[in-house]
Amino acid sequence: MGFRLQSVIVGSRQMLKTHSVFSRKQPNVPKGHVAVYVGEAQRKRFVVPISYLNHPSFAELLNRAEEEFGFNHPMGGLTIPCKEDAFINLTSRLQCSSS
Repeated sequence: MGFRLQSVIVGSRQMLKTHSVFSRKQPNVPKGHVAVYVGEAQRKRFVVPISYLNHPSFAELLNRAEEEFGFNHPMGGLTIPCKEDAFINLTSRLQCSSS
């Protein structure tokens, strides 16, 4: 079980990095997705499904973003002030739970 979970996490990280690279080359976000900027000092752009916004764990990140930035996001999009690894871990778990 631990090996399967680890492979899912690694696969999810690769998928998110691919989305990040793809979204930089193509500024349009696919229907049903939202672009977010993640990081504490240097921010990286990710594209995630809108359905993630309803999940309590993701909502907690959004609350932190609201506390730090209000509605004035310096990157011009939704900015989430957390470590990239923590964000990837969360989205990996959300992807597993939606499968």
